[in-house]
Amino acid sequence: MKTFDQLYEQLLERAAERPEGSGSVELLDAGVHAIGKKLIEEAGETWIAAEYESDEQVALEASQLLYYVQLMLVARGVPLEKVYERL
Repeated sequence: MKTFDQLYEQLLERAAERPEGSGSVELLDAGVHAIGKKLIEEAGETWIAAEYESDEQVALEASQLLYYVQLMLVARGVPLEKVYERL
């Protein structure tokens, strides 16, 4: 299990180290448009899960949504601190 901050650090590491076969690196290379499409998809799936599925499924979909939000931040070079300033 990892925290929100740990996930962000892991994504930063992947972006810097660029391990072969990494899905995160592949999406970073594809750019914000590709990441945005995944983010929108997961937002919809999170909403549908909240309407019709179990708490476990909601948690899974929400975790995937948070992953793509963070990947978008990494792609744009936006640090979490900037997000925290606006919470």
